[in-house]
Amino acid sequence: MSAAHTNGGRFTNWMADTMQSLSIRYALGLALIVLWQYAATRAGSIFFPTPVEILGRTRELWLSGPPSRLFLGTGVFQDVFPSLFRLLAGWALAVMIGVPLGMAIGRSRTVSDLANPTLQFLRAIPGPALIPVFIILLGTETTMRVTLIAFGSVWPILLNTIEGTRTVDPVQLETARAYRLPRHAQLWRIVLPSAMPKIFAGVRVSLSLAVILMVVSELVASTNGIGYRIQNAQIMFLLTDMWCGIVLLALLGYALNWLFLKVEYHVLRWHRGARGQTARS
Repeated sequence: MSAAHTNGGRFTNWMADTMQSLSIRYALGLALIVLWQYAATRAGSIFFPTPVEILGRTRELWLSGPPSRLFLGTGVFQDVFPSLFRLLAGWALAVMIGVPLGMAIGRSRTVSDLANPTLQFLRAIPGPALIPVFIILLGTETTMRVTLIAFGSVWPILLNTIEGTRTVDPVQLETARAYRLPRHAQLWRIVLPSAMPKIFAGVRVSLSLAVILMVVSELVASTNGIGYRIQNAQIMFLLTDMWCGIVLLALLGYALNWLFLKVEYHVLRWHRGARGQTARS
């Protein structure tokens, strides 16, 4: 048997396995879309357009640009990109604040016990309730929206980092002190790796909150963004456009979560290996 024939057989098997995996993973979603198409066509309601109508309108709104702009329409540059910038900027700010602060608090049980009531009180405040305060302090531009996203999404990161830092194996810390490992080396080589699983769990939750807060921030005193376009379409009774924005948000959230899981898989590969060795032993 030739090498080309063997490679061809492997590629065919890989394609078959991939198609089977995709069909199983997305079968329910495709079935719901087909059901939606059928129900919306039968109902004929202007409030619930069919997926085909939404897809066509989506192409007109966001994918009707010239080839020089990769077929991206004006709406992508006016609404989608600004929303993505606010989302990622607020989320990144939450990570940059939550992780270092959480590690600093979690390293000391006394500081953690003192700070916990205040943190729990602040965490209980809904971010959208502070929009009037942020508008007074920061105005209605991007700074206010990024601050709102950061405030609302920092708490899962901060609290998970505190918990992950507090649950570091004390034997590892005692061993590091016995070998006179500097404090910064203990932090980077022991504390941070041990807390990474909990940190990533908090960061993933905060990403979902950031998407929600991005939309909420754009519903108030805004002139662009996905949330603004959805609200404006609802006011103007452009219901298909409104559904286009909702579907776009769903796809955006799914894509961001998928990318984050890929990053988490590679960064925490050592953690899964360590758990596997522990289980086998």
